[in-house]
Amino acid sequence: MKPVFSIPIRVYYEDTDAGGVVYYANYLKFLERARTEWLRAFGFEQDELLRRDGVVFAVRSVNIEFLKPARFNDLIEVSLAMGKRGNASVTLAQQIRRGEETLCEAQVRVACLDAASFAPRSFPETVAARLTAEAGV
Repeated sequence: MKPVFSIPIRVYYEDTDAGGVVYYANYLKFLERARTEWLRAFGFEQDELLRRDGVVFAVRSVNIEFLKPARFNDLIEVSLAMGKRGNASVTLAQQIRRGEETLCEAQVRVACLDAASFAPRSFPETVAARLTAEAGV
């Protein structure tokens, strides 16, 4: 995977179980933070997209592989790269790494939904244009 975006995250005590290992569901939170910051880096705030365009984003599916544990106080890097994109969804390849070690890999499909009906809806033009530019299409 060639990451197009990444953020550092420190593992806090609250992220771990009694053994000091990151609880499996918290990896999903780390992945979500990276997707939110990715949108923010493009100039999109999700609350603004809701108000202005009437859209929300929802995870449609996740395929995740846990390879090695992250532990309390680790500094991890959460990255993503764009995969397949449709009119109303995008698949992102995401990784969580500690240095050179890959700890977790995930394929996350995110859908664009109409905020009122939660029905699939095409990405707003501004978002679609940025995703197209990112994909190099």
